[in-house]
Amino acid sequence: MQVTLLNFTPAPEKTVYMAARLCYSADAIKELEGKAGGASLEKFLGRILSMGHLSVLEHASFTFGIEGVSRALTHQLVRHRLASYSQQSQRYVKAAAPDYVTPASIESVPEKKKRYDRTVKQVYKLYKELVDAGVPAEDARYILPNAACSKIIVTMNARELIHFFRLRCCERAQWEIRDMATRMLVLAKKTSPFIFKDAGPACVKGACSEGEMTCGRPKEIREKFRKL
Repeated sequence: MQVTLLNFTPAPEKTVYMAARLCYSADAIKELEGKAGGASLEKFLGRILSMGHLSVLEHASFTFGIEGVSRALTHQLVRHRLASYSQQSQRYVKAAAPDYVTPASIESVPEKKKRYDRTVKQVYKLYKELVDAGVPAEDARYILPNAACSKIIVTMNARELIHFFRLRCCERAQWEIRDMATRMLVLAKKTSPFIFKDAGPACVKGACSEGEMTCGRPKEIREKFRKL
C-alpha cells in the first residue's frame, strides 16, 4: 500500500482561521489575513472549534493518491459521500498480470496462503483467456476478485477527514482501510498539526463510540494516536 498527499489547501490552518474570524469580525479580509499568526491563531481556532463551529474546516481540502489497495477497500471508501474520487477503471485498463491483496489472516497460514494464491491466479488466467478471446474487458472483469488491486485519488475537506478518521481509524474498522486511514492521518497532521491534533478514533478525544462492540483498549489506542 502506498498513500501520498498529492496536494492541499496552502496554509490550511490560516485559511480556516480567516473563515472563522470573518464570521465575527467587521474587518476587511485583507486585514484578517494580517492577523492570522502564531498563538492567536491556535487560541481563536481552538475556541471556535470547541463551540462546534466546524463548517469553517470545510475551506481546507486535501488530496491523496492511494495505490496497492484492494477493491474491497475502495468499495468501503466510496461510501463516504462528502468526497471526490477518481479510480482506475477496470473497463478501460486491462489487468496485465495478477495483482492482488492478501489479508494477514491468510498470509500467516502457509496452506491457506498457497490455496488462496492458486485460486486467485487461476481467476486472472481465465480473465486473460476471456480478453484474448475477444470478450470486452468491461465484461471479463466480472470474474476479478475483491482482492484485485486498485488505484484511487481522493479529495476530502478537513471536516470530512476528521469524521472519516473517527470511523476508519477505529479498531472496529477493517484492517486494510484502517491502515490506509492511519497513513492519511499522519500525512494530514504534518500539514495541519493543530486541526488534526485530536483526530483519530472517537476514544482519542473522549469515550469509545462503539458501545458493546468496543475493542476494550481505549487507553492504548489513545496513546498510539497521540504519538502519530
